[in-house]
Amino acid sequence: MKVNFERRIRMSNIKLLKEKASNVRKDIVQMICAAKSGHPGGSLSAADIVTALYFDEMNIDPANPKMEGRDRFVLSKGHAAPVIYAALAERGYFSKDLLGTLRQYGSILQGHPDMKKVPGVEISTGSLGQGLSVANGMALSAKISKEDFRTYVLMGDGELQEGQIWEAAMTAAHYKLDNICAFVDFNNLQIDGNVDKVMGVEPLDKKWEAFGWNVLKIDGHDMEAILDALAKAKECKGKPTVIIAETTKGKGVSFMENVCGFHGVAPTEEETAKAVAELEHVEKIEA
Repeated sequence: MKVNFERRIRMSNIKLLKEKASNVRKDIVQMICAAKSGHPGGSLSAADIVTALYFDEMNIDPANPKMEGRDRFVLSKGHAAPVIYAALAERGYFSKDLLGTLRQYGSILQGHPDMKKVPGVEISTGSLGQGLSVANGMALSAKISKEDFRTYVLMGDGELQEGQIWEAAMTAAHYKLDNICAFVDFNNLQIDGNVDKVMGVEPLDKKWEAFGWNVLKIDGHDMEAILDALAKAKECKGKPTVIIAETTKGKGVSFMENVCGFHGVAPTEEETAKAVAELEHVEKIEA
């Protein structure tokens, strides 16, 4: 009976997380439309991962963004800023009214996250390949200071073509940073086309294992699988964990899914209305 009760609680939580992810996706599409520029494809593909982190996994406090002992999140693929902005607003770090100011002059919500302006943003990102190194610094600092916060980092698959990523991978394994958990948003599309055609990165699991990491592979849109992987990452001691999340570029919006062109192109008002309608239709089906 207890097991069944706990299962019902878990499924109820997953349902709530799916609703939050849908809200994040709608905000992503609408804010990029309003800005008439931005990166919808990779923001939508990462929505489930970011939602799981901000609404279930991480120890954070929107009322106190600099809380001591808080968990850290690094959006290494900084061009996907809309996903973190949407999540932060949904979580209560700032008013959702600000989302409509994306990329406008004077707005705190610029094309890449700015740690000096946006509450909840731990580090300014945008230059690809650097996020894991920064996350390593945070995790190593926690080890030295004997703090128990965890650091999470989200990388793009095309970003793994950067050599610095692999230097950082060696560093994390060398220092046994088991307090760091990395995600690879593996949607197999980058701005110039398919990742495997531009510069292949497979086999990812074997490469990360060779660099000394605990490797988990999941469906990056299966909320239960994301939560289970995060739990396993916490259980792993003595080595860092990378979660290779197989995702779909533009997930949730039919005409954006697996379309390279929507890597960095804003939807029109008509396309945005269609996208929101699709997302709301799915919400009703899953309710």
